[in-house]
Amino acid sequence: MAVIVTVEIPGGTQEQYEETTRLLEATEWWPPTGFIAHAAGPDGSGGWRVVDFWDSEADFLAFVEQARPVFERGGLPPILPTVQEAVNVMVKPSS
Repeated sequence: MAVIVTVEIPGGTQEQYEETTRLLEATEWWPPTGFIAHAAGPDGSGGWRVVDFWDSEADFLAFVEQARPVFERGGLPPILPTVQEAVNVMVKPSS
């Protein structure tokens, strides 16, 4: 079952986000197993919000374990994501 993962990063910056994204995309395992889609942006209160879609919570948790050193190098603080069941996930077809 697909899941929606929401991550709130109080005080997170665009620079931290972009550096972490650059480091993740440079790994030999990117994109990770089960990854569907990703969006991120300012949360409106001085932090950063990430919303991901994954095939399963297990895939997301495996990614977090693999990516933890990258998150630390990118300067992100420890965070606690919210995971919920996705009833439907639609993505734009590749052309």
